Amino acid sequence: MKSNYFLNPKPQTSNSKPLLPYPKSSIFAAMSIYQQYEIVVGLEVHAQLTTQTKLFCSDNTLFGEEPNTQVSVISLAHPGTLPKMNKEAIELAIRLGLACNCEIVRNNYFARKNYFYPDLPKGYQISQHTAPICRNGYLEVVVGKEVKKIRLNRIHIEEDAGKSVHDIDEKYTSVDINRAGIPLLEIVTEPDIRSSEEAYAYVTELRNLVRYLGVCDGNMEQGRLRCDVNISVRKKGEEKLGTKVEIKNLNSIRFIKKAIETESKRLVDLIESGQEVLQQTRGFDEASGTTYAIRTKEDADDYRYFADPDLPPFLITDEMIDAVAQKMPPTQKQRVQALVDNFGLSNYDASQLTGDIELEAYFKKIITHTSNTKAAANWVLNPIRNWLAEAELTADELAVPPASIAEIIRLIDEKKITYGIAVQKILPALLKDGSIAVEKFIQENNLMLSDNSDELDEWINSVLEKHPQKVTEFKKGKKGLIGFFVGEAMKLAKGKADAKLITEKFTEKLKQA
Repeated sequence: MKSNYFLNPKPQTSNSKPLLPYPKSSIFAAMSIYQQYEIVVGLEVHAQLTTQTKLFCSDNTLFGEEPNTQVSVISLAHPGTLPKMNKEAIELAIRLGLACNCEIVRNNYFARKNYFYPDLPKGYQISQHTAPICRNGYLEVVVGKEVKKIRLNRIHIEEDAGKSVHDIDEKYTSVDINRAGIPLLEIVTEPDIRSSEEAYAYVTELRNLVRYLGVCDGNMEQGRLRCDVNISVRKKGEEKLGTKVEIKNLNSIRFIKKAIETESKRLVDLIESGQEVLQQTRGFDEASGTTYAIRTKEDADDYRYFADPDLPPFLITDEMIDAVAQKMPPTQKQRVQALVDNFGLSNYDASQLTGDIELEAYFKKIITHTSNTKAAANWVLNPIRNWLAEAELTADELAVPPASIAEIIRLIDEKKITYGIAVQKILPALLKDGSIAVEKFIQENNLMLSDNSDELDEWINSVLEKHPQKVTEFKKGKKGLIGFFVGEAMKLAKGKADAKLITEKFTEKLKQA
């Protein structure tokens, strides 16, 4: 046990078994019952701001330092200490608000949220209540082939709590105050989300946006971007919302999706079995993929908000908003035009790339190694994006070096390999081991295109000898059979032949036959 940790006695917890209302024999009936319900989801995303110091004092915000070493008398809540506002946090909040089409609230103040935080020494959290810095707004996301507008209720500034660590001591919970007081933005949606896929698309888009704006680094594994899910279910066609359950502190976009799928089924099971749905705060067990109760959910009244007497109200002027707006990075529309003008991409390809900031960044890294920008866009928007979608990963998690994709493009352009071989053989190998040397891998696995005339003739003759009836039909005018002959030859070549060259040779042979 590290001596830097503060210790609290561990609470006793109880284990609850998941509800199983349907026997296996009724699985199809259960599936049809789930389809009668609609999921209603609102998300609260907490984004840690990229400031160098905490929200109300000059303590450092570095991650991974020794426990309780980035603290001061203010973050430890010593009597008589007074907070001082971090101006950069306000500017970052305005930046995100402008990007999300929000109304920037001019008159602001901070409130005390009274709640027992074992890892926040004051015993209350400084947040914003009736005067969030940003109101309304929206974020557009792509779900399948449809664009959906997810409305935002608010974006407000608040301080983070510390961290409780439960696996260092058998009898005590250890407390690290380093994180206490770090500035957060809480981005709260309206209950507009109707599926786990929409939630996945929204958090992915929001994470891309805060990273692009420099508001938050988006690191979910280190807790700098995390999400609370508010979920209820109701029969399709009903307008009244069901009882809401909150799933806390999800630190993976994949877990957000899985938690929504799991919890929605649990809620339907409760309703169908005649049981009451309790308004609860729940956690998500990543290993089992199930949720578990933490406590009965509080209402806003339980927090007893009141204006913090130690922090004066603050006014945001038009001049401040204009100054932030002038420093904003280019909009998506501007980035689309830049890709069209600078790299000769079509409007469609440019729009697809800029729709995912991480994919756009990956594309730009590839084209530092190749001048074939159209091929680079094709690789990013097709095999790479498809694989990321299947693996539920983002482009920044891709282990394939951009230089390797550029090398594949060069080898295809030089007719040393085919696109099919690259997609089916080379890319999967790179996805498993990004350190593979592409050309060496091709040579070792005999994937280079064959330009051996004798070998090509052997494949062509073999196809013609095997299908004499097709040859006769071709001579009688069924010219479309050329595609059949080429396909059969490519099968024999196992992709190691140039289809254009094979087509030319077949045409010559069939004229002579």
